[in-house]
Amino acid sequence: MHAAATIDYRSELFRKAIHLCSLSIPVVYTFITRDLALVLLIPVTAGFLVVDLARYYLPPVARLFYRVFGSLLRKHEQDEKVKRLNGATNVLLSAVLCVLVFPKLVTITAFAILIISDSTSALVGRRFGRRRFFRKSLEGALSFFVSAILVVLVSPKAGAGPAEYLLGFVAAAFGAVVESASPIDDNIAVPVGIGIVLWVLYALFLPGVDLSGPAAIW
Repeated sequence: MHAAATIDYRSELFRKAIHLCSLSIPVVYTFITRDLALVLLIPVTAGFLVVDLARYYLPPVARLFYRVFGSLLRKHEQDEKVKRLNGATNVLLSAVLCVLVFPKLVTITAFAILIISDSTSALVGRRFGRRRFFRKSLEGALSFFVSAILVVLVSPKAGAGPAEYLLGFVAAAFGAVVESASPIDDNIAVPVGIGIVLWVLYALFLPGVDLSGPAAIW
């Protein structure tokens, strides 16, 4: 039932194992400055973007790329007409965007939810999904929400008390809907959507809270 099931489940497992490596982005960002994070992220992102685009225009690059990564790519990531970017490139692009736009704590929470909950949703939805929820499955959406709640519980906070957890739970629920409903790649739609909602919630209910760094570390 899961809408993105265009590769076999074993490949999906391997793809998500690689995806989980991106959890290093919010973990490392917890301990470094925004400027240093951008210094590290931008060159890596640029390299991934160049290779990802080159495979559509340079046959030698395409042959090597598909020989190594072909089994992990979904159908829409191999469309020669549309020329979509692959998931890894989108993860890095969204990381750069989130670091540039959102306060540090918002980025850490939103991006950690993407990495953990998107993986959980895909694996649970493909294996157990039976009831449709927007473009994907209800089971996948529920697993996204539950795992996102766990991320909110352990992610660094600004020291404003229990209200921060409630705001995180609302943003997690919104992320589950976005992951299931948005036609935009999850790796961009989820962290950006969660980031916007969480930032707005802080501005409305906890104005003045410093979101530039954690008062409590994982």
